[in-house]
Amino acid sequence: MRTLLFSIFVPFALCQEPEPATPKSQPAPSIWSVGPIDFSGQIDGYYTANFNHPASSTGTPGMNALYNFNVEANQFSLNMAKLTMQHDPDPVGFRVDLGFGRAFDIIHAAEPSGASFLRNVEQAYVSVKSKKGLQADFGQFVTAAGAEVIETKDNWNYSRSLLFAWAVPYYHFGLRTTLPVGSHFTGGVQVINGWNNVEDNNSGKTLGFIGNFTSKKITWNNDYYTGPENNATNKSWRNLYDTTVLLTPNDKTSFYINFDYGQNKSPDGSVAAWKGLAGAARYQWNSWFAVSPRIEWFDDELGFATGTAQTLKEFTITAEAKASQGILARLEYRRDWSDKNFFQRGSVGAADHQDTVSLGIVAFFGPKR
Repeated sequence: MRTLLFSIFVPFALCQEPEPATPKSQPAPSIWSVGPIDFSGQIDGYYTANFNHPASSTGTPGMNALYNFNVEANQFSLNMAKLTMQHDPDPVGFRVDLGFGRAFDIIHAAEPSGASFLRNVEQAYVSVKSKKGLQADFGQFVTAAGAEVIETKDNWNYSRSLLFAWAVPYYHFGLRTTLPVGSHFTGGVQVINGWNNVEDNNSGKTLGFIGNFTSKKITWNNDYYTGPENNATNKSWRNLYDTTVLLTPNDKTSFYINFDYGQNKSPDGSVAAWKGLAGAARYQWNSWFAVSPRIEWFDDELGFATGTAQTLKEFTITAEAKASQGILARLEYRRDWSDKNFFQRGSVGAADHQDTVSLGIVAFFGPKR
């Protein structure tokens, strides 16, 4: 293993510059522009070896259960290829994120409209910003909830956490507002169709409330979403509270803790709840190499999120090498456990755990978003 790590990561030590890696980090200045429009993009591919060897009845490789977005087991796959076009509001701006790959298929799997072109759109919105800092965005935008984001390079680990995959939505469509209050706090309100839908599944609307505190060494993000999310009815609401505390005691070390609690009430009066806790750290050994462990617990009481009533645990450790020229590699070991025999083994077996090793390569250009 030590020889493998050396052979993969040493070629990336080519005059790298360290870049702070934090969940939902702030954008860096753009260096790719055509007139007033900034461009950025990435290509993200991987190979994940699953030691349960999940397979279909015909023997073809199966899936990595519970994963987002490296779901393909024991084969090379494209996570995403993406292009972003953006003009920061001055006072009017816009952003469009277009792409394809397995991640885009997963993001839009539950889209009620069924429109095929939406599978290539991650975000598309217009922005207006006042001189006082109040910004309003209208269109499709990614959720504020969660410690991680859709783009691999802006996270610490290659695979996404259980909380990212199963506790929170991916995107919304509607109106989003943000307003800085003083030098450390930003608040916001959202009025949206709901969870993961451009076309609404009922006539009700979901509300989102955002409150973020930021200082030099501590960032505390809070998000609360509430509204009717059951199909074809405005009765019985879904609620989600998400909070993340990020600590950056020095330039080399960062930690975060992420907690989620969600609840969905059905029209028949039954209530399904899910909750989870995740913790992760990142240590920047030098200008090009970093290590990031992550551990989490997720309780899906009635199987609303994962389809099975179960309690899950997950541990991941990721080694990253990053070149200043715009390419990074991540080698990752991950183990998932369940109190049920949830994970596929072979073509007919089942197991209460799953072990994987992933190698991901991401090439990118433009600002970090």
